[in-house]
Amino acid sequence: MQTRKHPLFLLSGVATNAVGYDLCPKSSFARFMSGQGFDTWVLELRGSGLSTFRVGIGEDSDASLGESKGRLEQRPSESFMNGADRLSSFFDDGVSSQIGSQIRNLSQKLLDVIEGSQQFVSPNVGLFQGLFPSELEDVIKQLDMVSKYDWDLDHHLEEDLPSAVEYIRTQSKPNDGQIFAIGHSMGGILLYAMLSRSCSQGRDSGLTSIVTLGSTLDYTPSNSSLKFLLPVADPARALNIPAIPVGTLIAAAYHFSSSPPYVLSWLKAQVTAQGMLHPQALTKLVSNSFCTVPAKLLLQLTTAFQQGGLTDRSGNFLYKQHLKKSKVPVLAIAGDQDFICPPTAVYETVKSIPEHLVMYKVFGEPGGPHYGHYDLVGGRWVRTDLLGFLLDAYNLMKQIHNNFLKEPFSFSFSMNL
Repeated sequence: MQTRKHPLFLLSGVATNAVGYDLCPKSSFARFMSGQGFDTWVLELRGSGLSTFRVGIGEDSDASLGESKGRLEQRPSESFMNGADRLSSFFDDGVSSQIGSQIRNLSQKLLDVIEGSQQFVSPNVGLFQGLFPSELEDVIKQLDMVSKYDWDLDHHLEEDLPSAVEYIRTQSKPNDGQIFAIGHSMGGILLYAMLSRSCSQGRDSGLTSIVTLGSTLDYTPSNSSLKFLLPVADPARALNIPAIPVGTLIAAAYHFSSSPPYVLSWLKAQVTAQGMLHPQALTKLVSNSFCTVPAKLLLQLTTAFQQGGLTDRSGNFLYKQHLKKSKVPVLAIAGDQDFICPPTAVYETVKSIPEHLVMYKVFGEPGGPHYGHYDLVGGRWVRTDLLGFLLDAYNLMKQIHNNFLKEPFSFSFSMNL
C-alpha cells in the first residue's frame, strides 16, 4: 500500500463527533482513506465525543455527578420541562413557530416516560430502545454540564485547531510540515476560516490542500433550512440558555420522524436523502453522533446568514473577504439534496477563492442517487462515487501546491456549477 506524503485531518460538523466519519465498515470515510495510505486523524472538538468529559477541567467530576444525583432526587421533571420551554422559545417567531410547538409536544411525551419509569429503556417503552442512556441520571449529568459550554467558533479556530494541527504534525512528521484536511459542514467552515486568518496575517496555514463537504461561509443566496433551526430572528434570546442538548433532542425526535403520525418528519430529510444511508448507519448516526452545542457557537454561526457572511466574535472580521488571497488548493463538494447547506450556498464561498485554486462539484443525479447533508460522509455510494473523485482531486491539488500546474484545474468531465 502506498504511503501518502501528507497526513489527513478530518473535521466534523457542529454538534457532532467523529462517529459520522466511521458509521459502518462498508461506507466508512475514515477507514477508506486510511486504507488508501493516509495517516488519518479525526478531531473531536471540545465538548463533543471523547472530549466531552474534559469540559469541566479543574473540577471534581465525582462531585459534579453527586450534584446531578441530588437534582435528580429533587424535581427532574420540572428541570426537564423548564429546559424544553426555553429551547422551544427559540422557534416562536413566524414560520418556525411550528417547530417550537413540536419540541414542546415531544418534551411532554418524554416527560411522561420519565415520570412513569425513571428509565428511558424499559419493556413498556420499546420505541426508545438503543436511543437513550439506560438511566435518567446520565441525561441529567449531561444537562448539568450545559452551563460549562461557554465557547464560540473562534475558540475552536484559535485554540483547538492549532493544537490539533501541531499534534498531528509532531506525530506524523510530514517532510514539508504540511497537512491535508477535509471538513464536513462546520468542519469545512473552520478550514475556510483557518485559511482566511492565515491570509490576513500573512502566514502559512500549514495546509497543503483542503476539501470541504457541505460547507460555506455565506448562506445568504440559499434557502438553507438552518434559517429555521438557528435562532436567527432574535439572537439575544439565545443567551437565556447556555447550550442546547442537540444529541438528546435528535435521538428523541428520530422515532417521531420515522413512525406514524410522523411528528417532526422534516428531521430525516435534513440528515439524508431517501435511501442513501443504511438503516443501521442512520440509527448509529442519530443515536451516537450528535452532541450538545453552546449557544455562543450557534450565535456566531448565524452571522453566516448576514450580508458579507460569517464574522469573528467582534463582528469586524469577515472571513470570506480574505479568501481571495489564499494560495491553498480547495475542492468544494455539495450535495444536490443538501437542505442544510445547499449547492448555492457552497458556491457562494467558492466564488471568493482564486479561480485557479478551486474546484466545485455537486454530487447527485436527476434520477438518483441523491446526496443529503450527511450522505457526503456516510452515504451508500460515498466510497465508489465521492471518495474516488476525491483521491483524483487530491493528486491534482498536490501538483498545484507544488507549482507543477499554473492553470485552473478541472477534470475532463463537466462539473455541476
